[in-house]
Amino acid sequence: MPLLAQARINTSPRRLRAGFVGGLAVALVASNSADAAGLIRDAETEALIRIYATPIFNAAGLGSQAIHIHLVNDRSFNAFVVDGHNMFMHAGTLMDAKTPNQVICVIAHESGHITGGHLARLRSQVSKAKSAALMLQLLGLAAMAAGAFSGSPGLGQAGMGVAYGGQDAAFRSLLAYKQDEESSADQAAVTFLNATKQSGRGMLETLEFMASKLIGVQGINPYLQTHPMPQQRIDQLRALVTSSPYYGNTDAPELQFRHDLMKAKLFGFLDEPRNVFNRYPQTDQSLPALYARAIATYRQSGVKVAMPLLDALIAAKPDWPYFYEIKGQFLFESGSPAAAVLPLREAVRLGPDEPLIRVMLGQALLGTNDKKLVDEAISNLRTALTREDSSAMGYRQLAAAYARKAEAAQAVGAKKQYMAQAELASAEAYFYEGQLTFAKQQAKRAKAGLIDGTPNWIKADDILAFEVPRTN
Repeated sequence: MPLLAQARINTSPRRLRAGFVGGLAVALVASNSADAAGLIRDAETEALIRIYATPIFNAAGLGSQAIHIHLVNDRSFNAFVVDGHNMFMHAGTLMDAKTPNQVICVIAHESGHITGGHLARLRSQVSKAKSAALMLQLLGLAAMAAGAFSGSPGLGQAGMGVAYGGQDAAFRSLLAYKQDEESSADQAAVTFLNATKQSGRGMLETLEFMASKLIGVQGINPYLQTHPMPQQRIDQLRALVTSSPYYGNTDAPELQFRHDLMKAKLFGFLDEPRNVFNRYPQTDQSLPALYARAIATYRQSGVKVAMPLLDALIAAKPDWPYFYEIKGQFLFESGSPAAAVLPLREAVRLGPDEPLIRVMLGQALLGTNDKKLVDEAISNLRTALTREDSSAMGYRQLAAAYARKAEAAQAVGAKKQYMAQAELASAEAYFYEGQLTFAKQQAKRAKAGLIDGTPNWIKADDILAFEVPRTN
């Protein structure tokens, strides 16, 4: 823990600003993606993505920037960065990627945009144009590209209609600039892959996949693309990638296995159950196939029918925390929080550094309405929030736990302190949900019940003093 004065002046406001702005960025992505239902949070998927990303970030000199990779609930193949701290990847990218290397190459490419300063320079180019019409054209182009790559030509045609119009020369100039940045990011990606002794084969495979999606899409002008056309990029990259001494390297079998498990989980949750059963038929007795069918069975028929499949998963790999997690999740969602506690405790034991699992355990413990389990819930929630310090759900559950402590307390002083902590946790939950007015209201109540100068009092004071950053 830093000194209180340092936390007050440096750490806390910066953390609050990053959390609030990050929340706004996430909300913006969710609200502007036509088919998206927001972001996906999953401990197993996020842990694997960290394994993919960490060596690349270190090779790129980004290891100290605390870059978060957010998973967007969208089936198209896409990834993008919005600043030096947030990278977004569509679920479709993970579901379409056949190997870990293909995902790693996507991360390497997006890291190239960050290290190349492309975001700042693109903002400068747009600023020079000073045209709302130009930005509308860019949005239309994004819609067109999304339609083309997701196989939705109607969406592509709608985007094309927006893309044409006035200020054509300025628009083409900006796109030519953007194409150069894409080529630069490709080259940077190969550098990062070589530094980590990984193949760039996944980049070629991804671009070939993108090119196949464009077959039959009519009327796309290669000069009206933010990314160079896939075949052009393939030709530019092939010599660079194949000349690498690591071109023949392949993913470790254990990593491929985890990748296949992750894909099965995403298909199980995001596809229609009938499609999951077709993709993973009974004749496929692999663990990923069983995983997908267990999830689809739960969604289609409920937890009782799915339970034998969940138990079979655990029996096959009893040291895998995420099988216990999903069993606990399904039991909790089905109205059996007490039954969910045991598998979630085991998931925490096997994966003690997974904050999302601890939050779920805390929620299940509180769901039992057993007063003896409140302290255990608080312990798990507080541990989770040291790692996941912007989790609105975590703070919401912590607020409920402290409210129960306040209700059960006999002494007036203890009741007041527990209630203040509940109000502070509620303020932080509202804050990270982007509801600043409610956050300040709760922070004001919390501050009145806290001792001046203590860490909790400072947290409440920081929320009260916070103002939304002004930016272009």
